[in-house]
Amino acid sequence: MMIPLLQEAVDALSSVPGIGKVTAMRMALFLLRRPEEETLRMGNALIRLRTEARYCRICNMLSEEEICPICADSRRDRSTILVVENIQDVMSIEETGEYNGVYHVLGGVISPMDGIGPDDLPLDSLVERASSPEVREVIIAIGKGMAGETTSFYINRLLARTGVRVTAIARGVGFGDDLENADSLTLGMSIKNRTPLL
Repeated sequence: MMIPLLQEAVDALSSVPGIGKVTAMRMALFLLRRPEEETLRMGNALIRLRTEARYCRICNMLSEEEICPICADSRRDRSTILVVENIQDVMSIEETGEYNGVYHVLGGVISPMDGIGPDDLPLDSLVERASSPEVREVIIAIGKGMAGETTSFYINRLLARTGVRVTAIARGVGFGDDLENADSLTLGMSIKNRTPLL
């Protein structure tokens, strides 16, 4: 029989996507065997992440400040905005070293089946940013599944009135692939060889 404290820990850990009850049990017991200060450090890191992290008011990237380090970096090319689905995509693209512009993180894609519509994404702020005279290109780097294609098409139509050039990353990233799962070389080449979005 499981004591309530252990059950509570297992329930909490198993609420993380990809973590089942058995893995959650292993993790809880592992943490229980670790030195107390190590487990407390891990717990405090998660608490600080949840209470102190925020989203950049410009691009929606995770940040410790009101403006993220990428948006605050004066060396970044502000004439190019790369639109991605999530924060992991920014991290994957940054690892390639092939892109020096700024980002716009959607936090999801249009998916009526999941109850996510255009109004649930920060598209108004993207149009506002793309309307700035300094912006010359918006690159769409969203996964190519049905929801990704729908979102890309919708963004392209929204941006048509701004007159900005809209491109998409090249097809080196496979159909339906997530950017975070692409290797750095493929992802870097996809950005370099981007094409106009029709």
